[in-house]
Amino acid sequence: MRIALYEPEIAGNVGAVMRLGACLGVAVDLIEPLGFAWDDRRVRRTAMDYIDHVSVTRHAGFAAFQGARAGSRLVLFTTKATQSAYDFRFAADDVLLFGKESAGVPHGVADSCDVALRLPIRAEVRSMNLATAAALALGEALRQTGALPAG
Repeated sequence: MRIALYEPEIAGNVGAVMRLGACLGVAVDLIEPLGFAWDDRRVRRTAMDYIDHVSVTRHAGFAAFQGARAGSRLVLFTTKATQSAYDFRFAADDVLLFGKESAGVPHGVADSCDVALRLPIRAEVRSMNLATAAALALGEALRQTGALPAG
């Protein structure tokens, strides 16, 4: 299983997702362009020393990412989906895709995904923080596939 971030804009969110990947043993794909300089100190500050325990791959764009994912199912998380992540059966090789904080993913990217899921939230609010959404989605996917760390 992998987490992919489409054109993330906030360094702190990327750092938090990298730390999540380190803690749960999941690689992270970053689909460029990024909304910040890669050497932004906020990435390292949020990821802390966990940054050395996660595999991160940067892709020059969505086409490059698509070419590298080698047939894994691409599972998009979006507020526009109708199917709940809790009513979906995850597979061990799924790639969980999250869009940029301000706009999600464009229609062309969404259309290329195998499935679109949502995390249920109250109607009065718009969306969750990217790193929070990734944590909830990844936790459920790993739980379902029996891949949560034993420690």
